[in-house]
Amino acid sequence: MTRKEFEDFVLDTYGVRADYPFEEDFETGVFRHENSGKWFAIAMNISEGKLGKDGNMQIEVVNFKCAPEVIESLAGIEVGIYRAYHMNKTHWLTVALSECDNDTISWLLGISYDL
Repeated sequence: MTRKEFEDFVLDTYGVRADYPFEEDFETGVFRHENSGKWFAIAMNISEGKLGKDGNMQIEVVNFKCAPEVIESLAGIEVGIYRAYHMNKTHWLTVALSECDNDTISWLLGISYDL
């Protein structure tokens, strides 16, 4: 899944578009609940090295909020799922969009949205 496909999926499923709250950063998009303003996903481009990989190629990732037991069962075990980059590693995980299958991304998005 590409970032564009992810953003379209979120819009189609939840009616939410990303906002860009970080000054001078027009690539990091935050998806929020309309009522509470709480984040349920954050999409960004990061260096693959930030996920413990060799190299500096930029990749598209999304952070999702999850229960700690879900994170423990997936991060570093399932392809494309990592402990959260730049977020609380107990409650968030990072998904490399190009590495993870669409069904898993959809499932994690649903969990994150519900939390």
